[in-house]
Amino acid sequence: MDVLSDVISTMRIGVPHSSRTRHVGPWRDQFPAAPGAGFHIVLAGSCLLIPDNGAPLTLRVGDVAFLGRGIGHALTAVPGETDAETVLLCGAYQLDPSRAHPLLEGLPDVLHLPARLGHDASVRATVELLASELERDLPGSSSTVVALLDVLLLLILRTWLGETSTLTTGWAAALQDPGIAAALRAMHEDIARPWTIPELATVAGMSRATLARRFTALVERAPLAYLTWWRLTTAARLLRDSDATLAVIAHQVGYSSEYAFAAAFKRQHNLAPGRYRATTSPHEQSVRDFSLRSG
Repeated sequence: MDVLSDVISTMRIGVPHSSRTRHVGPWRDQFPAAPGAGFHIVLAGSCLLIPDNGAPLTLRVGDVAFLGRGIGHALTAVPGETDAETVLLCGAYQLDPSRAHPLLEGLPDVLHLPARLGHDASVRATVELLASELERDLPGSSSTVVALLDVLLLLILRTWLGETSTLTTGWAAALQDPGIAAALRAMHEDIARPWTIPELATVAGMSRATLARRFTALVERAPLAYLTWWRLTTAARLLRDSDATLAVIAHQVGYSSEYAFAAAFKRQHNLAPGRYRATTSPHEQSVRDFSLRSG
């Protein structure tokens, strides 16, 4: 699994939701701050997105606004354009804050992909399919909408990563660096392997010193420290979402014994694995659904 897909699958919980709404005349939708992430895409007309803390942003046809940290905001008619029809495609995702990844923490509060940037062929095709499924409500639409929402989330983030290719620091830069990206991909694809710095340096095609220096500068963790953190973050997901025993999970994430795994897990999460599982059983989190209006 590639790094971006792995990050999203580990953080995502619950079922995403979406809706297609139409506005004419003066209107305003208020969205309180809440855990999770969401998006607004303008299918027709225009609107203003007003963050609780930040400057208003005008959205035109084809624009994508992604809010990765669930900040409070409002959508309103554009002054002077209240007689025009506005059609919006909105969606919401539940993300587990206990498994937050720095890749998403590096996102701006409002990620704006103007139509000229955000609508490559894949994004445009996915948006059109999603809007069509929501409008027609055909047999199988429930499953199709969920699948398309998952695809759209990955495409939005992938587009953003592509548009930030000139950055020289942070996760966007790490995934654009061929050597560091190769090392990250190797760790994510084989999390249980007892990786060493020489092995990762070979994968990255650079010296051990260069790998350690560049990886730490971009990822803000040394290579093996990141591997340990990601193993235990993945273990948290497995404890919550599966019935696997602690011994099985320990083996899956690269620990030779249940004892070693439990000790490392408690250091990172401040709870023993069994206690963590008992207090984080699967449930629908209370998250503000960006696809529903609050009035």
